[in-house]
Amino acid sequence: MRRAGASIGRQAALLGALLAGCAPAPGPEGPPPGLRFLSPEEIAAARAERNEWFKTSPESPLPEEVKRRFQGLDYYPFNPSLRFFAHLERYDDPKPHPMTTTNGERRPAVAVGKLVWTQDGVRRELEVYQLRDVGPREWGGLFLPFQDETSGVETYGAGRYIDLAGGIDDWYVLDFNLAYYPSCAYGKPGYQCPRTPPANRLDFPVRAGERGWVDAHGAGGPAASHGQAGRPTEVTK
Repeated sequence: MRRAGASIGRQAALLGALLAGCAPAPGPEGPPPGLRFLSPEEIAAARAERNEWFKTSPESPLPEEVKRRFQGLDYYPFNPSLRFFAHLERYDDPKPHPMTTTNGERRPAVAVGKLVWTQDGVRRELEVYQLRDVGPREWGGLFLPFQDETSGVETYGAGRYIDLAGGIDDWYVLDFNLAYYPSCAYGKPGYQCPRTPPANRLDFPVRAGERGWVDAHGAGGPAASHGQAGRPTEVTK
């Protein structure tokens, strides 16, 4: 069984892996000392691995004609100002939140809670979800889709993803340098993609993580305005 979505998800989880130590000293109510940000070198290594997978894997979301001349995904320069320690404020009871896909289907999911962080003195929050039609070892972790002021202009119009992994006491690293595109963005037919909920649109440009857009002909183009983070319709994400 093909598992293109699951494979990409595992690579994104690698990008988001949290390693022990090297964290700044937390305040009395701050994050635990076990959290740290990935270094630029670690992020670059994970991106290189993802590029290789896109280029060589039979499960790549790139159309074959694009794979033949694929040179790598495009990213904003590393931006240390767009990474935060964030706290997950869980709902007492996860809320059913079926996610509409680009082909009109609805995928079972729950809203787990709100990821909250402080940025330039302003409280920010995004809702976090868990898809319920997949196994926890694949895409069953915490799922953070978002849009921002670059969506549809500099980045994929339907938004980008960050996978949250390695949290401690519901504290997580929120690193927008790890933001990546859904499989639907690259032009290969057969993907259905959950759309970003309207509430998860940020009111500022997130110039970090993956950018640009490659259409089915391998040419740069405007960010697509539909779909995101899809999986082939015949497989489980």
